[in-house]
Amino acid sequence: MRYFTPGPVHHRLGLVCLGVGMQHGVLPAVGPRTLDHHVAVVVSAGRGWCRDAEGQRHDVVAPALLWITPGVPHHFGADPAEGWDEAFVDFTGSAVAAYTELGCIEPGRPVVPLTDAGPARDAVARIARAARQGNPLLEIEAAAAVHELLVALRRVRADTTTGGAPVLEALAREAFLPLSVAEHAARHGMTAAELRAAVRRGAGCSPKDYLLGIRLGHAKELLAGTDLPVSAVARRVGYADPAYFSRLFTRRVGVPPVRFRERQGRAVPGGWSDTVPDPDHPPTIVSTTTRT
Repeated sequence: MRYFTPGPVHHRLGLVCLGVGMQHGVLPAVGPRTLDHHVAVVVSAGRGWCRDAEGQRHDVVAPALLWITPGVPHHFGADPAEGWDEAFVDFTGSAVAAYTELGCIEPGRPVVPLTDAGPARDAVARIARAARQGNPLLEIEAAAAVHELLVALRRVRADTTTGGAPVLEALAREAFLPLSVAEHAARHGMTAAELRAAVRRGAGCSPKDYLLGIRLGHAKELLAGTDLPVSAVARRVGYADPAYFSRLFTRRVGVPPVRFRERQGRAVPGGWSDTVPDPDHPPTIVSTTTRT
C-alpha cells in the first residue's frame, strides 16, 4: 500500500490519487469507518462481504467492485476461509461530480458486479508502478490512471455491458435518421421512458444528447475534411433545415459552421473517408526510393 499527498496544482487536474494498494488472501476486515474521499475496491478473485450505510449485509463474489463514498459508513471483509484478491485506489477531485453524473461513479451501490476485473486491475497496477521512489511524474501519472480506472470500471460493469451497449450501438447506427426519441424507441420495441433509462444507464446522458454528440462530431469531420456546403453537411447529419443546424452547431460548439471550417479545414489527399484507420495499423508513408 502507498499513500500520496498531491499539491494544489495537481488538484487542478480534476482527479488526484490519494493511495493505492494490491493485496490478497484472508485479509482483516475494514471498518466500520467513514472516509472523506472516494475509494474503488476491485475484487478480482475470491469472495467476501460488505455492509452498507444501513448495516445491511451484502455478499461480494468476484469479479466485483466496492464503492466507498465520502461521509458514508462502510464495513467489508474477505471470506475467512477463501479470502480474496483486491486492488484499491483512493481518490478525490472536482471531476468526481461529473463522473457521478455520467454514471461512472455510483454512490448508491455499495457492490457492483463486473464482467471482468482485468482492465481495472491494469489501471491500478499503473498507479502502483508509478509509485516508485523518486518518480517526478508520480501525481500526474497516478491522476491519469484514475481517469482510466473510472472508464474501465464503467465499461465492464455487468448491468450495462449486457443491456446498454446494444441500444447505444443501434442508436449510433441510426443517429443521422430524422427520428424523434419516441420513434427511435419504437424501432427497438421500447417506450420513450425505457429508452431514456437505457441510454442514461449506458452513456450517462439523455438519448437527445447522445445523438447530438454523434451528429455534431460527424458534422465537424465533414466541415474539416470536405468542401460540402453547410446545407449539405446539415442534411448528411440529419437536419433538413440548414438554419436550425447552424444555430444548434453555434450554440453547442461555440462558433458557426463556416467559422469552424475556416479554423479546422484542411485538404485531405485522396478525398475524405468515413473509414476510421485501425489504430494498431495506422496509415504510413511508404518510401519509393531505395538507398544504395
